[in-house]
Amino acid sequence: MVVRTQCKGRVCIGVSVGDNDVKRYFPQQTESIDLELDHLLIRCGLSPGFWCGHSEITDPRLCAWLESKNFHWKPGEEPVALAMIPSGKNVFRLKAFQARKGKRAIVAHEFEMSA
Repeated sequence: MVVRTQCKGRVCIGVSVGDNDVKRYFPQQTESIDLELDHLLIRCGLSPGFWCGHSEITDPRLCAWLESKNFHWKPGEEPVALAMIPSGKNVFRLKAFQARKGKRAIVAHEFEMSA
C-alpha cells in the first residue's frame, strides 16, 4: 500500500493511510501495529479515530526516522509517498520508493535513501 507523510509545518509527524487501505489491512479491533524501519522495529498505537477518517500513524520514533531520511516538507510540496508492505500479522515494513514514468505505466522502484 502507498502511504504519505503527514506533516505539521516543516516537521513530519507520521504517515497517513488511505481509507480503502484502512479497511483492507487494519481490522477495527487492532490496537497497535509494528513498523519495520530499516533495522528498527517499533510498535505504534492506533487511535479510535483511525477507522473514522483520522487514519494517521504517529510516533516520536517514526518521526525521527522520517527526519533522518530527509523527508522534509516545504509549503506547496506534495507529501512524500512511502510503501508500507505487510510482513506479518499487524507488522508492516516502511520503505521509500520513487515513481518513474515508463512507456506503459508508472512503476514504483525501491531505492536507498542516504541518512
